[in-house]
Amino acid sequence: MAYSHMEGWWRDDTPDFRDWLRRSAIGWRREPVVKRIPRPTKLVTARRLGYKAKPGIVMVRVRVRRGGARKPRPTSGRRQKAMGSSKFTRAISLQAVAERRVVRRYPNLTVRDSYHLYSDGMSHWYEVILMDHHHPGLQE
Repeated sequence: MAYSHMEGWWRDDTPDFRDWLRRSAIGWRREPVVKRIPRPTKLVTARRLGYKAKPGIVMVRVRVRRGGARKPRPTSGRRQKAMGSSKFTRAISLQAVAERRVVRRYPNLTVRDSYHLYSDGMSHWYEVILMDHHHPGLQE
């Protein structure tokens, strides 16, 4: 019952919830790009993807800038049409970029899953669920 109520906040997108989310994002912009958080913001989604509130499981919020990739400009002389530096798409998604940054920051943890949290004109935010498989709390 409580989970369906919380899921309704994200699904229905009421003006009060939208304002709360926008105010939260203002604070997230001032935080580091990779920030460990005590609990997930979207609890229902995190539980669906394998989050449990127990030692050895870590939640991290990651900010990734919006927009396409920048392809290096060719060094040889060419006309602009053949240069191919505009409209260059990434081989991996921004969510995969976020997961890679988290793994680089926390090398002893493995990524369980991640999900999109919020977007504004400059950034995307993702929350990543990390697991420490060597933690005694996760040994079963």
